[in-house]
Amino acid sequence: MNPEYDVDVLVLGGGLAGLTLALQLRARFADLSITVLERKQHPLPTAAHKVGESTVEIGANYFESVLGLKPLLMQNQLKKFGFRFFFSEGEREIDGVTELGASTFLPTGSWQIDRGIFENDLAEECTRRGIRFLDGAVVRDIDLDAKSRHRCRVERGGESNEYSARWIVDASGRAGLLKRKLDLAQTNDHNANAVWFRISERIDVNDWSTDESWLDRCNPRTRWLSTIHLCGEGYWVWLIPLSSGSHSVGIVCDADIHPLDTMNTWEKALSWFERFQPRLFEALKDKRDQLQDFLFFRHFSYSCKQVFSGDRYALTGEAGVFLDPFYSPGSDFIAISNTYITELIAKDLAGEPVAPYARIYEQFYFSFYESTMALYQDQYRIFGDAEVMPTKVIWDYAYYWGILAQIYFQRRLTDLVSLSRLREPLEHVKALNAAIQKLLRDWSAAGLRPNPKRMLDQASLPWFRELNRSLQDTLDDAGYRARMIENVGMLKDLAREIHARAVLDVPGLANHELVALLETGTDSAEPSRLFERAA
Repeated sequence: MNPEYDVDVLVLGGGLAGLTLALQLRARFADLSITVLERKQHPLPTAAHKVGESTVEIGANYFESVLGLKPLLMQNQLKKFGFRFFFSEGEREIDGVTELGASTFLPTGSWQIDRGIFENDLAEECTRRGIRFLDGAVVRDIDLDAKSRHRCRVERGGESNEYSARWIVDASGRAGLLKRKLDLAQTNDHNANAVWFRISERIDVNDWSTDESWLDRCNPRTRWLSTIHLCGEGYWVWLIPLSSGSHSVGIVCDADIHPLDTMNTWEKALSWFERFQPRLFEALKDKRDQLQDFLFFRHFSYSCKQVFSGDRYALTGEAGVFLDPFYSPGSDFIAISNTYITELIAKDLAGEPVAPYARIYEQFYFSFYESTMALYQDQYRIFGDAEVMPTKVIWDYAYYWGILAQIYFQRRLTDLVSLSRLREPLEHVKALNAAIQKLLRDWSAAGLRPNPKRMLDQASLPWFRELNRSLQDTLDDAGYRARMIENVGMLKDLAREIHARAVLDVPGLANHELVALLETGTDSAEPSRLFERAA
């Protein structure tokens, strides 16, 4: 057979997930033959019409350190000024509401990514590293063969060819080539919709105020580099800057509170902004000629019955699961799934049985998916609550940096021994997170929802800043285990304080079901200081 069509790994899809997997495999295996098939023609346009432009710490570390792409990111992308939240529903004066965000850059950062530029760079980097990248390639048929080699029929440039591969990885995004073939699609209970578009002009929220004291809250005065969240009950609006000079705008909403048909065209979206986010409406109403695209997704969140198989195939990125764009977890889960897939291929090349590891890695992957889904499901009603929502954001960050990000940054995703030894505290903190999310819902439903003019500065919280910085530590086995146990204790202390704050507003929450999970362990030395300064 022509070696051009006989490869070790065939990646179906040359978007973010597929290209990064190919680069990760090349970094691990210098002689592995890898071909990436991409349906779209390259080069992609800047401000390409893809969601997933904001990254957080796991995804950023994956791109920078695991794949060695930091020089490309520094050259062609924007350093992100963290998340920033404004509780601005119905308000024209953005400087008169509660703002949540960091006043300065935190130690461990991330990026705003123009997907067109980045994926063009990734494709070129693949070629430089000896990976065969074929654009304009359409997959017509897949024949999986667990006993021999998989086969895939592909059309490109008017020709049809059959590829043979030991491994096939579906990175085709929502097309879900293997998902459809194997009937792996699975719904979840998170019923949310989204619309988004790009305009060819920068949106700078600092232009929305002339209050020097408000402008001086941030150093540097570059709020526009943040992922801006304009929050209201049942929804949030994103503003994300792109290095091409365009700006990405999206509405993400609970389908039961804000129906998609109220915003699924440019004109409807403008009317929706006029009602719910009037200051953004003012910024966009005369920008029709700068509109670059417009798209919407109905019920965008979904799961999958299986993502890794002992029969030498896998699904990664949106071909497998998708959570929610809030907190930008997409590139994180690409990093996690690609790491598991790389390890499975390594086991196979070493002659080890793949199936047992595929099952175990998948269990952990779906556990991470479920614990992250708890941050979103049934939570959108509290998004406009300027008292409870900042509390939620502090908790969610602490949970993310304290648990999942530590596992990733310490390269422990595939360390089954350490994961097994930590199973009990990890299961406990997962249950604790679910209980906190319910407490937040109950608190918001009965609370007063004040929205004072104030800045809740995450950078002013020493423990919070240190938690972010701690991701950069390199720990041995004993240090890693101690860190994880310590962080579980920190989260229990934080949960106690959140409960105490909730009870001050709503005394009826004193005997909330969360309390049972807090009965073991000790309080922090200064519990009132741990959270008090956050809100």
